[in-house]
Amino acid sequence: QVQLVESGGGLVLPGGSLRLSCTASGSISRIYSMGWYRQTPGKQRELVALITSEGSTNIADPVRGRFTISIDNAKNTVALQMNSLKPEDTAVYYCYGHLNGMTNYWGQGTHVTVSS
Repeated sequence: QVQLVESGGGLVLPGGSLRLSCTASGSISRIYSMGWYRQTPGKQRELVALITSEGSTNIADPVRGRFTISIDNAKNTVALQMNSLKPEDTAVYYCYGHLNGMTNYWGQGTHVTVSS
């Protein structure tokens, strides 16, 4: 059984920073990629950032230059450093993992609220 557990969400002022972290636990044989998606009410879940185990990244246009993704393969952990946050970044952020036999896994989500 594989689980993805997120941490680091919360309330932050516009212009502030937050760091999200996600650790995959259980029987992990291979990491292909890990990353983050986000979702707001009434909208589809959208990609925020992805990183492969080799370190190649895919960063969505709305957050490029403000968000940075990193991976620690030894710890099965992916982190998202979010700077210069805007109210439109408010969402539930979901950790994603493409692991093992090319199976997709999701975390339960962590709330990020950017508001004054």
